[in-house]
Amino acid sequence: MIANGLSLAPRFRAFVALGGNLGDVRARLRAAVASLGDLPGTCVEGVSSLYRTRPVEASGPDFLNAVVAIDTVLAPQELLRTLLSIELQHERERPHVNAPRTLDLDLLHHGGAILQTPTLTLPHPRQQGRAFVMTPLAELAARLPARADSPVPDLLSAEKRAELAAAQGIEAISGPNWLD
Repeated sequence: MIANGLSLAPRFRAFVALGGNLGDVRARLRAAVASLGDLPGTCVEGVSSLYRTRPVEASGPDFLNAVVAIDTVLAPQELLRTLLSIELQHERERPHVNAPRTLDLDLLHHGGAILQTPTLTLPHPRQQGRAFVMTPLAELAARLPARADSPVPDLLSAEKRAELAAAQGIEAISGPNWLD
């Protein structure tokens, strides 16, 4: 039984994009996945392969990217606050839009919620145009069991994903076991 009555709270599948291009990114991504799994009422359901991607609308070295699926009782805004806190623990700075970063955690999808607030839009408004999101998201979603309470995010067709991947320079560098 989960403490504090969390076993009675509704549960959602959320998808979080992970990325970074400064410092030991692979170690930071591993630590971020572990942090997500340690959140109250949350467990990691799956992780995509690890991808290297050229910066999109950004500068600096290539990024490492992945997507993680979590099962959580946390509401979207609460989860977003936690993601921002994890970024800060990993020295994330925001000197300007799309600056190089040690760790970037984006909430892509939260149980099928459609939300638009000053701080959070769901589904993520720019995910459809980003190979570094759509490629690992589609890979991971295909491996997860269906859940009636949390529909799969809208995915581009395989053809559109391939076009994005070619245009944006993404390549898988490690399978879903990169956390080991």
